[in-house]
Amino acid sequence: MRNGHSSAVDQTGVPVYRGTQAARGSSLDDNNSTAPDASRQSLDESREHHNHGHDKVVYSNDNEDSSRFTKFKSRRSLPWYQSRELQIVGAITLLSFIVRLWAIDYPTSVVFDEVHFGGFASKYIKSQFFMDVHPPLAKMLIALTGWLFGLNPSFDFKEIGLDYIEPKVPYVPMRMMCGIMGVAVVPMAFYTVRNSGHSIHAATLAALLVLFVTQSRLILLDSPLILFTAFTVLAWVNFHNQRNNAFSDDWFIWLFLTGVGLGLSGSVKWVGLFIIATIGTSTINQLWNLWGDLKVSPRAWLKHFIARAVCLIVVPVAVYMLMFEIHFLILHNGGEGDGFMSAPFQMTLGHSLQDSPLSVAFGASVSIRHQGTKGGYLHSHASVYETGSRQQQITLYPHKDTNNEWIIQKGDGTVPENLEYIQHGDTIRLMHTSTNKRLHSHDHKPPMTEDENHFEVSGYGYAGFAGDANDEWRVEIVEGKDDESGSYLHTLNTQFKLVHINMNCDLFSHKVKLPKWAFEQQEVTCMRSAVLAKTTWVIESNSHANYPKDARMVNYKKPGFFGKFLELNKVMWDTNAGLLDSHPYDSRPSSWPLLKRGISFWGKEQKHIYLVGNPVTWFMSTAAIVVYVAIRGLLFLRDKRGYNDDFNGLREYYELSGGFFFMAWVYHYFPFFLMDRQLFLHHYLPALYFAILLLSVTFDLACRFIPNRARLVALILIASIAIYSFRLRAPLTYGSEWTRSECEASKVLTTWDYDCNQYPDNYAQYAANAAAKVIPVESTTSSEEVANVDSFERDNDPQEQRAVSEGGGVVDAATAVVDAAAAAVAEEADSVPEAEDAQITDPAESTMAHGGEIEPTFDFEVPVEDNDDGKDKV
Repeated sequence: MRNGHSSAVDQTGVPVYRGTQAARGSSLDDNNSTAPDASRQSLDESREHHNHGHDKVVYSNDNEDSSRFTKFKSRRSLPWYQSRELQIVGAITLLSFIVRLWAIDYPTSVVFDEVHFGGFASKYIKSQFFMDVHPPLAKMLIALTGWLFGLNPSFDFKEIGLDYIEPKVPYVPMRMMCGIMGVAVVPMAFYTVRNSGHSIHAATLAALLVLFVTQSRLILLDSPLILFTAFTVLAWVNFHNQRNNAFSDDWFIWLFLTGVGLGLSGSVKWVGLFIIATIGTSTINQLWNLWGDLKVSPRAWLKHFIARAVCLIVVPVAVYMLMFEIHFLILHNGGEGDGFMSAPFQMTLGHSLQDSPLSVAFGASVSIRHQGTKGGYLHSHASVYETGSRQQQITLYPHKDTNNEWIIQKGDGTVPENLEYIQHGDTIRLMHTSTNKRLHSHDHKPPMTEDENHFEVSGYGYAGFAGDANDEWRVEIVEGKDDESGSYLHTLNTQFKLVHINMNCDLFSHKVKLPKWAFEQQEVTCMRSAVLAKTTWVIESNSHANYPKDARMVNYKKPGFFGKFLELNKVMWDTNAGLLDSHPYDSRPSSWPLLKRGISFWGKEQKHIYLVGNPVTWFMSTAAIVVYVAIRGLLFLRDKRGYNDDFNGLREYYELSGGFFFMAWVYHYFPFFLMDRQLFLHHYLPALYFAILLLSVTFDLACRFIPNRARLVALILIASIAIYSFRLRAPLTYGSEWTRSECEASKVLTTWDYDCNQYPDNYAQYAANAAAKVIPVESTTSSEEVANVDSFERDNDPQEQRAVSEGGGVVDAATAVVDAAAAAVAEEADSVPEAEDAQITDPAESTMAHGGEIEPTFDFEVPVEDNDDGKDKV
């Protein structure tokens, strides 16, 4: 990009730079009423003759207006800080700071998924390993901010409504970090449209519409994701603006930054992979067109290919892996995420496993690990089932614990005096070392699984009781690491099943959690006709007083970085795919473009935070998508009938410019239809960004042949409607005071389910309630809805009872900034002929309510812990 202006598109489908702004005004009539005199090709050719070794652009068009060119040069000779365009961007950015950071200190308690991402920050500071379905970059940035501002890691963000003030949590800087990232997206939207070759009016519209979608005020991942996505697109547009300077410094810089942006986007959320698909498709198209250009030699084409492969594949992968390397270096201690990982992985987290003898004999004390799930070890404790036989519980437990130890006895309950090694087909009993109960199964139904092929597994026995036939299990070796391990039971090297002799069922476990009375540990049953993977076990530790000193020993091999990296990403993938539970505020992708429902974030003291979006921006951007598809479809049908609707180059330009943003929207929207997991409105935000960019292109096309002043009026009208719509629903963004009637009047669709009954009839009630320190108005929403105000009455922090500025205050305070931006746009338009600017110039998310309380998005079940005394705790 030179002089901050662009004026054409690359033939590959992405807008590109075509010289200075002076060139943009020469081919249209002064009154903007006719199409360009020359074809698109001749227009491009007349503008791209450069003096070698000079920055000056030489124009071959004989009709070039020299007075305009002189005037343009005079304006551009001003210092950079006097640039009208920069002043417009500065005014809009200032407005963004006001809107995005207004009253960001409220609420003064944990909101929505701050439970997760704030909690992860505490774990980073404590270096305790955890498992999350998202890559680590954004979480590490949040943790870094918290650490810099003195976050005490003992504060665990464990529940919504937990007070920030008394423990002195630096939640404001942590929120501001996300808020400033949201602010940065606004000027990026402006320059993406502007550098794509569109008018300053279109760029301003894009920036303003992005500004008033305010999902960046909380400690969440959406702001970093959209920021890095927007940065990637801007870098890609700027790279294409250098396509006539292939392999120049600027060309390489923007290509490299595009790759960095791809890596950063993917390192926040896997949704960032969609921007990789977008850029990848554009790259393939570009290389294909270069291959068809006979002016490009095979050697030159190969250089283009290698440069793109390195910058757009190697660089993003390196950035992504670097984020995980930093993640592993920080989280070097064990934590609640250990249970999701394999035992070798856990050994890199400060855990140690003593070398164990290879062969397993009767009388050995062993720990038995389940292979089919990440549930952990065969486990028991001195608590009984509250259903079925009411005998002692048998579970899977993910942490190392003395309650995981079992003594292997012969089928008759005895232990031979001499060492006798266990082999395939032997009958055994397992005695729990802590409670002296034997592993037992019988014809009772398990507590959770009602399938007829499942039977309860319990711990049974008492002093003086020798046991019975229901304690007997047969060892069946499934796979051995070598021939000997395939015949004899070996530590770590043998995978085996335990088959119940009487019931003819296999010891089985699956990802089903027991109730709280069983500490929500993983259910163990005995199942007939079970899937082999869920019935496979391995001996992890093995000790016996009579083992010879020279016995062969075995242990896990600690994985290196690549092993840990691959395992963690696989666990993240599997966990993410398993988020199938329904939720009152989830939604399907078909509802997102129409904004049918939002997400409740927080509610307390007759105030509410609810993500619903700006309906004006939402509906207009969706309309732009429909219009684009309709026009492209109509032109396609006319082309098949032999019509040549070129519109003197305008069709190519707007198809390619808008087509790039449309493709990005498609890639960021339609893949969600393939997902069965929980989905929510905020998953649409990256696609919405591209829909807004496409809307600005549509606006530019619609205003193509009207004077600048009329276009400015259209810009102000649309922006004013969007701002009014935002102000109307601002209390849902800022959690500020509102009345019931105003709340009801704000609902455009009946499917918007934020609870207006929680608001008082008038504003005077807020002052009265604050004075009385009571909240008399109860929500009529059912306990299954997040909006229930009673869910937070457990905390009466007076700092949270204060009434923050009403939503309209932020917009009123920003009115002067909007007026200044509009004046700057008008002055920019007046400073050049009217035709000039019109000239052609790219496991975590739900809010399940239980008992009337808002809950954050729980992507997976966190394993519970055992006390040293054998009693389990959550």
